Amino acid sequence: MEIEVSSRNMRFLECFSSQTRVNIIELLSVQPMNIKSLSEALAIKSPIVTRHIHRLEEAGIVRCESVAGKRGMQKICHLQLSQATLLFKGVQAADAKKKYAVSIPIGHYSSYQVKPTCGLASETSMIGMCDDPRYFADPEHVRARALWFGSGFVEYRIPNYMVANERAESLEITLEICSETPCAVSHMPSDISFAINGASVGVWTYPGDFGSTRGVYTPEWWYKNIHYGLNKTIRVNREGTFIDGVRVSDTTIDTLDISYEKEILFRISCSAAAKNCGGVTLFGKGFGNYNQDIEVALRCE
Repeated sequence: MEIEVSSRNMRFLECFSSQTRVNIIELLSVQPMNIKSLSEALAIKSPIVTRHIHRLEEAGIVRCESVAGKRGMQKICHLQLSQATLLFKGVQAADAKKKYAVSIPIGHYSSYQVKPTCGLASETSMIGMCDDPRYFADPEHVRARALWFGSGFVEYRIPNYMVANERAESLEITLEICSETPCAVSHMPSDISFAINGASVGVWTYPGDFGSTRGVYTPEWWYKNIHYGLNKTIRVNREGTFIDGVRVSDTTIDTLDISYEKEILFRISCSAAAKNCGGVTLFGKGFGNYNQDIEVALRCE
C-alpha cells in the first residue's frame, strides 16, 4: 500500500503519533488479539484500547470482527496492513504507473517437489491422503485452499500481461504463510526461501512461536494443528528485495529478466538441508486469518 503524505491522508498518518497505537500494531503483527488481551498487554483500560482500535480501523490499518467466546461475543483485532510506503513530493505515485494485479489460488501451482509430512485441503475436505506426495499431481489440486509440506517446493506461474514497450519497475507478492507444524510444536522455526525466475530473492525464518488459536477463516471441520500464518509481502524493485519493508537481498527487479512474452515463475521452498527445516504451509481463501489468495502486483513504466 502506498500513501501520499498530504492533508487528505491525516487519518492514516495521525495513527503513528500515538505510542499506544504503535504498540498495538506491534502486538497485532505477532498474532490477532481481543480487546481484553490488548488491555492486559498494554496495562491500560479496555475503553481506551477500544478508542485506539477505532482510530486504527478508520485508517484501514486494523480490522476487527466479533466472534463467539466463552462468555459471549468478543472483538478480535487483526493487523490489516503488512506494509505501507509513504510518497513525498516529487515521488511518482503508484497509480500513475501501469499496474497488473492478479490473485493466484493456492492450488494453482505449476510445479512441485515435496516430501512428507504433506497434504492439501479444499474449503470442505481433504484432497487425497495426507503424507502422500502423489496427490499433489491429482487434478483436484487446483481446488486447494491450504497446502503444506515438510521440505521441497511449490512453484507458481504468474501471468505476464506486459506489453512490448514496458519495463518492469517492481513486483509485489503477498501471501499468508507459516511453517508446517507451528501449533503442534510451538517452537519450530522454519527457513523459507523465495525465488523468482530461478533467482533467489530472499529467505524468511518463520519464528514458530504461535499458539493453537483457530484461524478466523479456518473451517470448523479442520482438525489439523495448522491454523493460521503470517501475512508477508515480498517486494522486488530497483533497490533490492524487501520482506515487509525490511531489505533481505540485493536482488533487483532488473536481474529477474521480467519482460514482454517471458513467463514469471515464483517458487516457495524449504530445503531439507536448511538450518531450520520446519516446512511450509500456505493459506488461501477460506483458511487462516486473511481470507486471500497469493496476491501479485507488477508495476511497469
